[in-house]
This record gives sequence, C-alpha cells and structure tokens, in this order.
Amino acid sequence: PTSPNPGARYHTMEERANLMNMMKLSIKILIQSALSLGRTLDSDFPPLQQFFVVLEHCLKHGLKVKKTFIGQNKSFFGPLELVEKLCPEASDIATSVKNLPELKTAVGRGRAWLYLALMQKKLADYLKVLLDHKHLLSEFYEPDAVMMEEEGAVIVGLLVGLNVIDANLCLKGEDLDSQVGVIDFSLYLKETQDSDGKQDGGITAVLDQKHYVEELNRHLSCTVADLQNKIDCLEKTNSKLQEEVCVWSVTKEDTKVELDTYKQSRQGLDEMYSDVWKQLKEEKKIRLELEKELELQIGMKTEMEIAMKLLEKDTHEKQDTLVALRQQLEEVKAINLQMFHKSQNAECSLQQKTEVISSFEGKTNEMMSSMKQMEE
Repeated sequence: PTSPNPGARYHTMEERANLMNMMKLSIKILIQSALSLGRTLDSDFPPLQQFFVVLEHCLKHGLKVKKTFIGQNKSFFGPLELVEKLCPEASDIATSVKNLPELKTAVGRGRAWLYLALMQKKLADYLKVLLDHKHLLSEFYEPDAVMMEEEGAVIVGLLVGLNVIDANLCLKGEDLDSQVGVIDFSLYLKETQDSDGKQDGGITAVLDQKHYVEELNRHLSCTVADLQNKIDCLEKTNSKLQEEVCVWSVTKEDTKVELDTYKQSRQGLDEMYSDVWKQLKEEKKIRLELEKELELQIGMKTEMEIAMKLLEKDTHEKQDTLVALRQQLEEVKAINLQMFHKSQNAECSLQQKTEVISSFEGKTNEMMSSMKQMEE
C-alpha cells in the first residue's frame, strides 16, 4: 500500500539516515579521542558530551506524545524503564536513578540512566534487549522511528565499540534536567577536514547541519506566523478602542449631567453611610464578644477532649488491670484445684495407712495374747 504522504515518509527516512551517520561519527571521534587521551573519561569531555546529545536525539526520534493533566509529555525515559523488567541486571541502574533527589524531570532521569549504562559498559546490551521487544516499544514510538527501523539495530551494533573506553561520570551536582542537547557540528566538520579522502562523514555532517537549519527555519516560520496573528489581534483591538473613544466623546456630555445628579444624591448617601458606619461599629462589638465567647467554648472543648482522653486512658489501664486480675484469679483457682486434689489423695493414703496400722495393732494384740498363753 502507498503511503498517504510520501514527502513526509521520505523526510523521515532522511532523518533516520542522518541520525545514524551522526552516531557513526560521534562514536568514531569518541573512541579515537579516548584512546589518544589514555585515561578515564569524565562528564566534561566534549566528544563524550556530544555522543550523549546525538544518542538522545536518536532516542527521541519518533516518540509518541502522551497527554497528561499538566500538558503533553514526550520523554525517552519511558522506553528505558522497560529494561528493568526485561533485563534484571538493570535493576541497579533503575534504583540508582530513583535515589537521586536532584532529578526532577523524566529527561534528567533518562540522561542519568544513559550515564550509568555507559559506565557499566552495558549500554549496547540494554538497547539490544529493547529492540528484541518491538511490540513493547510500539507503545512509545511511531512505526517509522529510528528505534523501530533497521537504523536502530545498526546504532546498537555501533554502541558495542564503546566497551573499549572507561568512563567515570559523577551524577551528583550535574544539572541534567535543564541541559539543552544541541549538536556541535564544528567538532565533526573539523574531523572530516583533517581526514584525507574520507568525505562521507563531512557530507553527512553537512546534511545534518542542513537538516538542523531547516528545522530552525521551520520554527522561525511558526514564530513569525504567531507574531502575525498577534499583530492582527492588536489591530482589531485598536479599532475597537477607537470606536470606544468615539462613543466616549459622545457620552461625555451625558456624564456631566450624571455628575450633577450624583452630587445631589451624594448628601443622602453620606447620611446613609454614617448610619451604616454606626451599625457596623455595633456589629463589630457584637462580633468581638462572640469571638471571645467562641474562644472560651473552644478552650472548654479542648479541656473536655483532654479530660476524655485521660478518662479513656484510665479506663484502658483499668481494663488491663482487670484482665490481669482475672488471669491471676484463674491461676489461683487452678492452684486451689490442684491443692484440693492433693488433699483428697493425702486423705485416701492416710485412711489406707490407718487401716494398715489398725491391722498391725490387731496382729500385735493377738501376738501378745499368744505370748501370754505361751508364758503360762
């Protein structure tokens, strides 16, 4: 099926190609400068800054606009949040970004996420995971965005080369929310001039610069159109004001008559004002008295609330003591039952012992009688 707007489609394809070529140039210059520098990179390194700017432009390309209560939201941090769900290794980055209190916007959190992923040397892996789940990315990007087309896979493949560099980026103190990501074309134009026989990068940079100028002209034309609309509105307002001035000159004589009538009626209004002022003073006095009474009632109410709280506390304490006494009573009852059973057992054993003693006494009596008989 043919596209409904082939010009817009061609323009989008050109944008994707330009962004991919800019990414090639930025990665190439970053790796070359990092290897020549021979040390760990920090956030003030210009090629590294430009790399993040170009990468941010790639991630912003084709983002869908989401309407919120505040306005329209268009941030590349939304797709990056999916990495935590798809790749558990990225949970450390997500928690680190959430624990940075100085980040107030989604753009700042997205930039901090990219910084941490580059330091972990996992940036290419994480973006590769996103490209493998394009059905999830379709919620954030248009179908012709860089991340949805082949250029996104090429960019992710280029990012693998960044694993040879070491970066130590300090996020604390960095104003990531308000940074303006503007591509510095002079850096890439200088690179293309220094390299002999390699004009592809320079052509790409010129194309990107041309695209940037076109975008700037588009914004300027929109601004001019808005200013023209404002001028038209001001002209209409001036014409209305002129008509009102004409009407005002006509009604000036009428205002004189109204002024005379106003002066005549002002005396009666002054008398009414004095009466109203007196009534207002009386109402103020009544109001002050009512406020004092209200304060007294509020104080009594607070005292009653405090007394109720103390009473509730006392009742809770008494209930606790009552529960404790009940437990002690149950324990005493159990002890009494045990003592009663023990006493019954002791009585039974005592009866048995008395019976044995009585039997022994009978036997002794018999033996005594038999001995007496034997003695006799």
